[in-house]
Amino acid sequence: MRGIVRRMSDPSPTPCAREQHGFVRVAAVSPELRLGDVAWNTQTICVEMRHLAGEGCRLIVFPELCLTGYSCADLFYQPTLQKAALEGLHEIAGASSGLGVVVIVGLPLAVESRLYNVASVIADGRVLGHVPKSFLPNSGEFYERRWFSPAHTLRMRETVPMPREDSRTTAVPIGTDMLFAAADLPGFVLGVEICEDLWTIIPPSSHAALAGAVLLANPSASNEVLGKAHYRRNLVAQQSARCLAAYVYAGAGAGESSTDTVYSGHGLIAENGTLLGETERFSFQTRAVIADVDVQRLEHERVRSAAFRDEAATREFRRITFTLGAPPHPGAGLLRFVSAHPFVPPAGADRQAVCEEIFAIQATGLARRLRQTKSQTAVLGLSGGIDSTLALLVMLEALRRADMPRSAALTITMPGFGTTARTRGNAEMLAAALGVTLRSIPITAAVGQHFQDIGHPPGLHDVTYENAQARERTQVLMDVANQTGGIVVGTGDLSEAALGWCTFNGDHMSMYHVNCGVPKTLVRFLIEWCATELYAAEAGAILHDIIATPISPELLPVGADGALEQRTEDTVGPYELHDFFLHHFVRHGCGAEKIRWLAGHAFAGRYSDEEIACWLAVFQRRFVQSQFKRSSMPDGPKVGSVALSPRADWRMPSDYCGGI
Repeated sequence: MRGIVRRMSDPSPTPCAREQHGFVRVAAVSPELRLGDVAWNTQTICVEMRHLAGEGCRLIVFPELCLTGYSCADLFYQPTLQKAALEGLHEIAGASSGLGVVVIVGLPLAVESRLYNVASVIADGRVLGHVPKSFLPNSGEFYERRWFSPAHTLRMRETVPMPREDSRTTAVPIGTDMLFAAADLPGFVLGVEICEDLWTIIPPSSHAALAGAVLLANPSASNEVLGKAHYRRNLVAQQSARCLAAYVYAGAGAGESSTDTVYSGHGLIAENGTLLGETERFSFQTRAVIADVDVQRLEHERVRSAAFRDEAATREFRRITFTLGAPPHPGAGLLRFVSAHPFVPPAGADRQAVCEEIFAIQATGLARRLRQTKSQTAVLGLSGGIDSTLALLVMLEALRRADMPRSAALTITMPGFGTTARTRGNAEMLAAALGVTLRSIPITAAVGQHFQDIGHPPGLHDVTYENAQARERTQVLMDVANQTGGIVVGTGDLSEAALGWCTFNGDHMSMYHVNCGVPKTLVRFLIEWCATELYAAEAGAILHDIIATPISPELLPVGADGALEQRTEDTVGPYELHDFFLHHFVRHGCGAEKIRWLAGHAFAGRYSDEEIACWLAVFQRRFVQSQFKRSSMPDGPKVGSVALSPRADWRMPSDYCGGI
């Protein structure tokens, strides 16, 4: 019986589509073990290897010394056990033929009168190389140096003889200076270290990563003591982040000797600091964890990281190249969770901690600007929509941090041709509930006069009609800020900046753009938190209604019944899709095909492939065409890993003509 931890399954997979989009399926296994029974262990490994190959795995990592068991102690000296392990290795290698998978198993290997604890790398019927353990623990419950020699004592780095059934010998490379690269699977470059190697000051995997390894494997035999599992998780995740790599860790299981220690079979898979999955611990049966790691994303991260690019490789590595071939069984489409809302904290996250951190970043940035400009007021256009609502809530916190009274908050509602009673009413009630000053300055007369001045027919509801209102509102805010010795706090968010959904020199402009680092999906999340946690008593019901109000610039006239006629998402598309596109394009460098494929997983059952393709094309076109607006956007705080400031995060020519 086996246990497999799955992340997400695609009900209608496209064969090998995940590999076309840069994903490699990997597995960490803790097999059921009979200590010293090499023949039985070999068969168990072969069975699990075939099964996981059938699941579409391309890399399978078994534990340290798994052919014999880690806890054989002085029996490692016995030639019988050593020979049986070599025979088992040869049998596993033969069984791997045609499976399209790389397998790592551990065994004791005698080389030139020394015994080494090695991880043997196998693919397509042959052993590609032996990687000996570099750092041997030799204190407390560990005394590996009693039997094994460390890797640096190897005198022959090139080959060791590998017996074959036909009595010939095949030379197999040995050493810690090897990377294993699949010629027919882009991004599959593997580095190997063993157990204690990871616990050292500079793990061997760090050198392997600098030399090009994107996949890092660790066959291990880490015992369990109180608190060690948590430390191990953090260690694996941190090393994957430090190396900008995927890390596959396979620990020895409960079948090991329990004389002085207990082993749990802890398997872990991490990618760039994120734990993708782990096995059930303390099981006597075979347990495996499978995940799809995104090697394409990892390579993008390395290209972006100056710290990685500028660090010179300190060791020379041999590159062992091989061919995997197409997987005979591609398995399920994607064993990985793809969040539909990547900017929004997952359900298991500490919502309060995340929201407080975001508010602290936004409010501290605004407070610093208020102090620098010696402002007497903070002026904000309050429309009753979610963006201006979030800006107001942040502004109140900024005033507190700047030691300014709440009376310094000056909000202005500026009803125009498209203003609805609902949004205006919510703005008025919110200001009253929060105890801030609200001025009402209608803009219809001023805009009407402006239309006469420039000769624009007031019944022509074109871009001039809409933008004139946005610019009039900005003029009002700027002039009131001048009157009161204050600054204008902008309300536009990150999603609008990406799409260019703002009027140039209208709502595009302010004196501090407090929401510029917050995408629309996160704006909703933050207001929901405020409604239920911070302001439940004063304004909770109002905030909930603001969230439920359709997003609109309210620039076109309302209907005969006063109902809203203009909805933003009818024109530009769903913001949840655009935020998804933005995250994967800017943060991970994904191309259109991969974004569309990932969105199909994330939004399965909610949007059709045709809808996703349609709105992705809109995103691409608007993102490129709107760079001139971002190039002149005001200052504002970066909140997350995606930002579009032309001064800090996103530099792009406004005249770019290519595709994205």
